[in-house]
Amino acid sequence: MKLGSKKNFCGIVNLAIGVLLLGGLTIAQAQDNGGNDGKQPALRGRIVAVGIPGASAITPVGHFVPTGPIPTLANLKPFIQPGQVLDPVRILVGSNSNFGAALARADEREGSFLSIDPTGPSTLVIPADFASAGGQASTLGGSVQVYTANNAAFLNSIENPSARTGNFTGVSNPLGISLNWAFGRLWPANAPTGLAGIGSSTILDPQGWGLKGAPNANFGGVYADNLANRGTVGVAGVTGQAIPGGLNTGAVGTALLGPSPDGSGKAVFVVMEADGSIVQEHTLQGLDGLAPPGTISPLLGERDKIDGDGNPGVTPRLGVVFKWETISNGLPPEILYISEPLENRIAALVLTTATTANGKVFAVSTVSRFSSDALNQPVDLTPVQMEATDVHFASNSTLDGDSDFYVANRGNNTIVRMTQTGDVVSVRQITRADGMPFGDARVNGIATSQDGSVIWVTVTGHLPGVPHSTGAVLELPAF
Repeated sequence: MKLGSKKNFCGIVNLAIGVLLLGGLTIAQAQDNGGNDGKQPALRGRIVAVGIPGASAITPVGHFVPTGPIPTLANLKPFIQPGQVLDPVRILVGSNSNFGAALARADEREGSFLSIDPTGPSTLVIPADFASAGGQASTLGGSVQVYTANNAAFLNSIENPSARTGNFTGVSNPLGISLNWAFGRLWPANAPTGLAGIGSSTILDPQGWGLKGAPNANFGGVYADNLANRGTVGVAGVTGQAIPGGLNTGAVGTALLGPSPDGSGKAVFVVMEADGSIVQEHTLQGLDGLAPPGTISPLLGERDKIDGDGNPGVTPRLGVVFKWETISNGLPPEILYISEPLENRIAALVLTTATTANGKVFAVSTVSRFSSDALNQPVDLTPVQMEATDVHFASNSTLDGDSDFYVANRGNNTIVRMTQTGDVVSVRQITRADGMPFGDARVNGIATSQDGSVIWVTVTGHLPGVPHSTGAVLELPAF
């Protein structure tokens, strides 16, 4: 493990050296059960779907906690029924294409999340323009549907007409997604004009638009730039941010933290930005900083180093998962694990709380990093076992207890299983079930099923011998 350096964090906390944080852990091991010697066991992947340009973030829809709003509200429950856009068996896949739908904002990039049924026996070949009519269009007998896109059917203003961010859509060039299975909705993260432009983070109803009846009507279901910052969105008695920060560069990853430490019960999410900063988003109070630029290795200006598949339209991204409890490994209870693709390492940020004049918020206590020869452009993370039942923390981005996490390596198309203390458990080489090569295709996202039995990965680039395969989803067995 490479030690984190000391930093000053907005005058609130100091970031301690990582070896103190994690109890003197040794360097992460990289050769157990398959190791990193170039002879990793093969993990054979069935091609679920092709024709997904810029395939990026991926997640199972899964089952929402039964007491949550989506399963209990009469206007939302129909969307989780069989064959519908949030049917629990389906997966959501980000793309940088609108699939023919008209842009709501021509100044922002195309982008969508598709809802895909992966249970069929045949590869789904998605038509490039199937969504030309707009809205939650479907194709291939309903096996593929638009969940949300940069299209007028998904404007924040539909349910939040007074929002300062009313002219933003559900997604635009989406790079991350976190599902609040516990007590909320779906949260994509976007880089609408690329890494150097502003970021956006959205709270979406099953219809793919900004949250109806949002706690704060001034931003509704969309945080963007500095338009939803705490202190600027009309909450009584709040005059400024608890910690400075804004969505000032592209949003490249996101995760649920659970209920706010202020006791309000409102959800808080974190969003990673291309400049290496992190913000936290409170559904009522608005947006605060969490860590300043450079805390995570920035992705700005580094596109040529991360693409690796001949596709210049693929925007670099990273992965993040959250540990919220300690069962047996003795680590602090709240840790964010964030991949740093360009540095071939994983950052581990221990969170605490800070009480400020403008509210009680999350803060960073310490930062450490895991380095290993098994890491090769680690572009995304997912829990081996997700927290799927807790009424406060259930999410696709939340680790269940002492669960390991998977790391998707874009550089060499491998998957690493890593413990919460940075030890490499095993490494697998992604291969195709038909035995054909990957060519210039590269893994770009990873997700596990709620029961932990299946892994899905997105790949960008072209799979040799597969027509229309510029962007695909593969299904693999867990290990």
